[in-house]
Amino acid sequence: MPELKTQGLAIGRDRFLDVLRSRDLLVAKRKRRGPKTTYSKHEYAVAPNMIKSLEITRPAQVLVADITYVRINEMFAYLFLITDACSRFIVGHHLATSLSHKGAITALERAVANLGLTKGILHHTDRGGQYCCHDFISQIKKYEMISSMTDADHCAQNALAERMNGTLKDEYYIDMTFHSFKQAKVAIDQAVEVYNYERPHLALDMEKPARVHFAAEHFKIVA
Repeated sequence: MPELKTQGLAIGRDRFLDVLRSRDLLVAKRKRRGPKTTYSKHEYAVAPNMIKSLEITRPAQVLVADITYVRINEMFAYLFLITDACSRFIVGHHLATSLSHKGAITALERAVANLGLTKGILHHTDRGGQYCCHDFISQIKKYEMISSMTDADHCAQNALAERMNGTLKDEYYIDMTFHSFKQAKVAIDQAVEVYNYERPHLALDMEKPARVHFAAEHFKIVA
């Protein structure tokens, strides 16, 4: 864990969670597999993978997006996340009651509000219908962003976005079963806030995502 590493205790996240689990110290136990959130058997056009060999060097260069489920009693809600690939800052998120593309659009609009300038930014996703549909692609074009998608049957090409789902679930306990949609939303908003502003990140040389994301060069987007 990053905070422990700064104190001279070398232990990885998975090992740390194993230790807590073995002592029954986790707030919530890992849940059974949830619903599938990616439906790629559609007739929409797909974008090429624009980041496969790209060197990511600055914030606001590449955004990665994905969807994960959240349990609420006997139903599911769906968390749409957009993360900056360089700073690891979550720039947009939205909790929805369905897998409709409208949730992806709302998360995108929140990301745009946070970024300010979006011309030329690559928006990378899997081939889920939410990201391939005409309405979503129209929004990408409206904001002068460039759509990028994984190759066929290569979900690992969106691994960073998927890891973000796991980080929030494993470290901030959104993998628990919530009693209401409102409770889940409050917990997720708090988790994103703490992650963005308080969590040191190994990939950032122990800096926090917000500090990297809001560096001086952040808004100098190259067309």
